[in-house]
Amino acid sequence: MDTKLNTTFNPADIETRWYKHWEESGAFRPERPDAEPFTIVNPPPNVTGSLHIGHALDNTLQDVVIRYERLRGKDALWVVGTDHAGIATQMVVERQLEAKQDKRTNYSRDEFVDKVWEWKAESGGQITHQLRRLGCSMDWSREQFTMDPHFTKAVLKTFVDLYNDGLIYRDKRLVNWDPKLKTAISDLEVEQQTIAGSFWHFKYPLADGATLPDGRDYLEVATTRPETMLADMAVAVHPDDERYRSVVGKHIILPITGRRIPVVADEHADPELGSGCVKITPGHDFNDFEVGKRAGFVAGEMLNMLDADANVCQTADGLVPEEFLGLHRFKRDGVDGARELVVQRMKEQGYLIPHVTRNKAGEEVEHDAEPRQIATPFGDRGGVVIEPWLTDQWYVDAAKLAEKPIKDVRDGTIEIVPKSWEKTFFNWMENIQPWCVSRQLWWGHRIPAWFDADGNVYVAMSEEEAQAQAGEGVALTRDEDVLDTWFSSALWPFATLGWPEDGQPLLEKHFPNNLLISGFDILFFWDARMMMMGQYNMGQAPWPRLYLHGLVRAADGAKMSKSKGNVVDPLGLIDQYGADALRFFMAAMESQGRDIKMDEKRVEGYRNFATKLWNATRFCQSNGIGASTTLKAPTARLAANQWIIGEVQACVAEIDKAMADLRFDAAANAIYQFTWSKFCDWYLELIKPVFAEGASEMAASETREVAGWALDQILVMLHPFMPFITEELWHAQGERKYDLILAQWPNPRAEVSKDATDAIDWVIDLTTNVRSAKNELGIAPGAKLAAYLPAASPLAASTVERSSAAIERLARLTPVTLDEAPAGPAMQVTALGDIFVIPLEGIIDIEAEKTRLAKALEASAKEAKSLEGRLSNPNFVERAKPEAVEKAKADHAHHSGEVERLTAALARLG
Repeated sequence: MDTKLNTTFNPADIETRWYKHWEESGAFRPERPDAEPFTIVNPPPNVTGSLHIGHALDNTLQDVVIRYERLRGKDALWVVGTDHAGIATQMVVERQLEAKQDKRTNYSRDEFVDKVWEWKAESGGQITHQLRRLGCSMDWSREQFTMDPHFTKAVLKTFVDLYNDGLIYRDKRLVNWDPKLKTAISDLEVEQQTIAGSFWHFKYPLADGATLPDGRDYLEVATTRPETMLADMAVAVHPDDERYRSVVGKHIILPITGRRIPVVADEHADPELGSGCVKITPGHDFNDFEVGKRAGFVAGEMLNMLDADANVCQTADGLVPEEFLGLHRFKRDGVDGARELVVQRMKEQGYLIPHVTRNKAGEEVEHDAEPRQIATPFGDRGGVVIEPWLTDQWYVDAAKLAEKPIKDVRDGTIEIVPKSWEKTFFNWMENIQPWCVSRQLWWGHRIPAWFDADGNVYVAMSEEEAQAQAGEGVALTRDEDVLDTWFSSALWPFATLGWPEDGQPLLEKHFPNNLLISGFDILFFWDARMMMMGQYNMGQAPWPRLYLHGLVRAADGAKMSKSKGNVVDPLGLIDQYGADALRFFMAAMESQGRDIKMDEKRVEGYRNFATKLWNATRFCQSNGIGASTTLKAPTARLAANQWIIGEVQACVAEIDKAMADLRFDAAANAIYQFTWSKFCDWYLELIKPVFAEGASEMAASETREVAGWALDQILVMLHPFMPFITEELWHAQGERKYDLILAQWPNPRAEVSKDATDAIDWVIDLTTNVRSAKNELGIAPGAKLAAYLPAASPLAASTVERSSAAIERLARLTPVTLDEAPAGPAMQVTALGDIFVIPLEGIIDIEAEKTRLAKALEASAKEAKSLEGRLSNPNFVERAKPEAVEKAKADHAHHSGEVERLTAALARLG
């Protein structure tokens, strides 16, 4: 047996060494052809990415599950890979070119794509090395990339099949256009930000001498985007709005352009908002697009006034004045844009209705616009305001594909954990819009569609197949667009296993997967799309359970962001405290989808937990306690040994239940409490006398065997959470036939004496309560006190008789008399219902102690009442800073606890 554990635990010494050994030895995918499969796939991180705290949580939970199932003998496969991340990767490479005063358009498409592949070979995949530092036991031998040839084939086949089944089509619709990246992006990639803006009011003059009942010859419209009036096609009023019923069907001569546009009746116009008149620009607003369709405008007729850079271009009717052409939509670099010029011209022509306020003197002051805080869409990567833009794109009939996933969740084929996310899932899926899957990029899976000169489209796996469809001699041009990254990652659960090739044993065994773990924030980005594609391509759900975890937030509960400067680097935490401590923090704090508040002190605390286990192992080694050779619990005669065997069994059952329920916090807490409290604090204390000089060799031999077995069970149960330290200690305890990562999950199969375990529980409860009472009354912890037990239970009587030495050593009670206590001041302490009376005459100054306790009780009660009043005041709770409210809650809990403790202490003194 190796007894050369260092006196201090240093994670850095062991982490790299053990990870390299596991990976090189094939431990992450042991040969278990006949074993029951267990499969998870990682949400493939962007190839451009680096490990952030959200990745650390997500991958820790997955690793806890996969290591647990591997220990339980499963053929455990954790599929790993990275996503080509179309927009993100293209942005990285373009930035590198810009740094060299170069740009993408200086190259052909193929030349630029070659540069991206070069970048990937040199710099891509940094995150995969960082996942190794976290301890993730992924099957790196089968690492995947969404642009690998086999994966590309799966993507193309899916597109072609969907097209042939009428589930992919080309359509002219509004998209979220990112003028910075010059590509369409999905609704899910749009962030709403509230920014300072303005509300302008304009007169739109009625045509042909029409007037309103009040005599006005114009309609008043208000807008936050005046530049879009260059492409207005109608004004909408509510069909029941009496003010405007007479002009429905009449026309307006639009200022600036002179375009003749109709007044239409549509319920989109709210009579209660503003004037009740809404300008309709169907080519640049999603709501207006729907109003326009209802008014009879087909998409091909809707006017577009902006180019891909969000500069003004000429509309199809040619009515935009030349002075606007080429202007950016907004003011930029100090130069007025289309917005500013529209407002200027409307004001000059008398069509601007000023916003009137009063100054301090009560005088009316006119302003061009009313200041407003406006919810504005921004691209989450481009960082500029998104422009609704009318363009031809490829769409998937998401509503049709959503039908089976909705049914799967409704009938329990897929269980969403926590269940509270089901409502959100149904709400989104049942109202799902067509999925725009085309992107105007060069990096990605190019859409397998070819066009002839007449605009006919041919969708096929290859150009040769497309040519065969078109006929010989027909010139074809391939679609320039690539597919949305989420289209390819939706195939992850089965394309990574060999689909669509026939005869793939890995696919047959490991699909469907067993579980998906992901952040709730990609439920619709990724999870729902995998459900759709699993049903479409494989005819079944991709997994039976979906676990959605929360976000990791800053210590004050705020969302982490670089702009706030509150981002926590998980690699920094690993450097400081070790991967095991960070992993245990993540698991222990993960409570069924609730957000986690980052708490570095907790991470430090779990590093201390690892150190305690390290020192406990050193204690075992110093007493000849080494590796166990049995999975079954050893035979035990001593009460303490029977007790620890029973506690191991209880801990195993508790962890198994927690893992079955996906309660990571409960599982982590079970092994933490058992290791720290039951094994280190109590069991090792209980067995110390066994190794004292003159003790029974038979008792020492049994205890070494049981203690070595119990420590082994701790290492196995703790391994999914803290893989590095447990593997190190596993081997430090003696020669092993296999690494801990491939050990067997505990199976004690033991019967223990209830009398023996009850006796130990009784001693522990007595010791705990005596120590607490001493602390409350200021009595030195080591002081030995006489104790009386006037009405001893049978358990108490037998335990006092057999274990008086343990009671004296642990509870510091001697002698213990089974009789009435003498008269005089005393305190009462319980042990599982038995009431001890402990005389205090000469031990403490009773009256002085009562005075001290009463004074402290009064102060805490007063403070608790004050804090309770503050916390029950809505003004404080709603308006104070979150950290101030949290502190008040913590202080209230502290003082309330003090009131209970001090009240109990006074009661002890009688």
